[in-house]
Amino acid sequence: MAYRLGVDIGGTFTDFAVIDETSGRVAIHKQLTTPHEPSLSVLEGCRTLLSSEGIAIEEVEAIVHGTTLVTNAVIERKGAVIGALVTEGFKDVFDIASERRYDLFDLKLQFPEALVPRALRAEVKERVRFDGSVEHKLDVDAVRHKIRHLVTTSKIEAVAVCFLNSFRNPAHEEQAAEIIRKEFPSLFVSASAEVFPYIREFERWTTTTINAYAQPMVDRYLKMLDDSLKELGFRGQLYIMSSNGGTIVPDLARRFPVRMLESGPAAGALMSAFLGRQLNLSNVLSFDMGGTTAKGCLVRDKQPLKKYSLEVARIHKFKAGSGLPVRIPVIDMIEIGSGGGSIAELDARGMIRVGPRSAGADPGPACYSRGGENPTLTDADLVLGYLDPAFFLGGKMRLEKPNAEKVVGSVGKSLKLDAARAAWGVHEIVNEDVARAFRIHATEQGFDYRACTMIAFGGAGPLHALRIARKLKIPRVVFPVGAGVMSAFGLLASPLSFEIVKSDIMLVDKLNASTFAAHFNKLIEQTTVHLKEAGVKKSDIHVTHRLDARYYGQGYELEVTLPDKKPQDVFADLSKLFAEAYERVFGMSYLEQPLEIVNWKIEARGPIPVLRNDQHGKGSNGKGQPLKGRRPAYFESFADYQDCPVYDRYALRPGDQVKGPAFIEENESTCVIGEGDLVTVDDRLNLVAELAVEGAAA
Repeated sequence: MAYRLGVDIGGTFTDFAVIDETSGRVAIHKQLTTPHEPSLSVLEGCRTLLSSEGIAIEEVEAIVHGTTLVTNAVIERKGAVIGALVTEGFKDVFDIASERRYDLFDLKLQFPEALVPRALRAEVKERVRFDGSVEHKLDVDAVRHKIRHLVTTSKIEAVAVCFLNSFRNPAHEEQAAEIIRKEFPSLFVSASAEVFPYIREFERWTTTTINAYAQPMVDRYLKMLDDSLKELGFRGQLYIMSSNGGTIVPDLARRFPVRMLESGPAAGALMSAFLGRQLNLSNVLSFDMGGTTAKGCLVRDKQPLKKYSLEVARIHKFKAGSGLPVRIPVIDMIEIGSGGGSIAELDARGMIRVGPRSAGADPGPACYSRGGENPTLTDADLVLGYLDPAFFLGGKMRLEKPNAEKVVGSVGKSLKLDAARAAWGVHEIVNEDVARAFRIHATEQGFDYRACTMIAFGGAGPLHALRIARKLKIPRVVFPVGAGVMSAFGLLASPLSFEIVKSDIMLVDKLNASTFAAHFNKLIEQTTVHLKEAGVKKSDIHVTHRLDARYYGQGYELEVTLPDKKPQDVFADLSKLFAEAYERVFGMSYLEQPLEIVNWKIEARGPIPVLRNDQHGKGSNGKGQPLKGRRPAYFESFADYQDCPVYDRYALRPGDQVKGPAFIEENESTCVIGEGDLVTVDDRLNLVAELAVEGAAA
């Protein structure tokens, strides 16, 4: 038998999913993350899951790994000490940034500090003109001297090589990187033209410094993980999830760790799109809430939306421009600091605020009895009766309700509220925070939630999904099988993939079909080589061509995905394709205006792993009594605790229906069904919830 194993490290829990590719049987596992050394939870969880299923690790052909390691390192500033080598006269680009105020009226406006302090930025004489010609040769002696100084005086572990017009001609960056690697072999080197050859230097340099900042840590982590898995007996291939929804081999992840920024969350969005295609749902909101964050992704026409920019470490979570800009291919998601471990406290106005601070896995919420003393969302949900203290993680971990009542009660006492009302306030504030973030994101994308379906997952997602859907007027919510560990399933559905974006400004009028194709062919060679090195046959590689273009004279560009043909066969229709894309966004187009290409994009993808439609897990057999008991729970519509039925998800059969208020429990999560909402079990054992009409209209 052949098995594939998915492992997703979150801020609070690490999720596991293993699938038998022969029979379709799946097994899942969830356990607390070990923040001080994440690989420990990975190794322990692999041993626990495989041993409980009677699977020898030698039978596992592939392990696909997703992690928030890079994101957390940047947010918490726990990366390496790094230096930067920049073009003479440009060391302050990191501080000047884009000269944009993200809030015009904030007199105390703050921006995130650059990852490279000014004292660790070294200037060298070199100059490449805008057209790629060389004005000043690289001062190689200055490169040696400046790097030696940074190594000896500041003990840097990595360096970012950031020259002004290297996107057009990378020769000087390549020369500098070669010198550094030769004379300082222990130093990690990231060259901006290799990391992301993008025209705008601030974003390109920031992306490169993040890559350098994370490189030593990711290298150590992956080496330790790889060695430890081999000691366990693993002889298969380890793959790493990247932000674009594809996977890469560890060697590539070590070179480009910045591409792992949205590693774990991307897998969940990918799985939502996969499930949407199974259920023939064109437009979907993917909603993932775990222990630390909540993520939303829009799936339009059965594909998750993608972009080539994001911000990390925002000072203000809802304000674009308040974080560090990154240019990488990434699935388009909105992420906010709301999860089961989010800490509830009173703000300066005396109002309840939840997150972004999190109790994480250590010490965790107060109800974990691991030393946590702050009230969290999980504590509030336990007080409300939404969680069974004896059935958390399927009974493997007991929650202490008195601890939760104590800490949540302390919040209520300050507001002269009892524990139940305080817990409801915490619960509802999180729901509104998430709904508000999703509204903003959907508005920016022109996406109408009222005509879509929400797919909800994550350990905390099913507890909050219906309430959030009601606020967004989403009529239907789907809770997939294994919702609590769905991102781990998404890892198993991701193909090997790599993307390149190359800035090269050209007027279409100056090109012909052959020169147009030649520009793409160079990038195809650079992109597909990574897949070939990973063992993908040339005949199995699928290539997607995209362009960023604009009308001549405009300052920003619009993406166009080319038809699945050879580039030379598309060239004649290029202006028409752009006009159609432009009209979809702006309602009009200008066919008579010259067209200018800014960025050339290639995505190379290997075969998409097949997930069977007949997947089934242990216990998902529809046998036994679905009604497992009753418990009191607080709902605002009753303004008090109400005795509610509790159903065993594993005993439900296709066609069964549950009407709220009620709970449907599985080992990794609990679905909270509101008053009047109706849940039907479909033929794939998904729970499909139709919101009550009066709730949807509220």
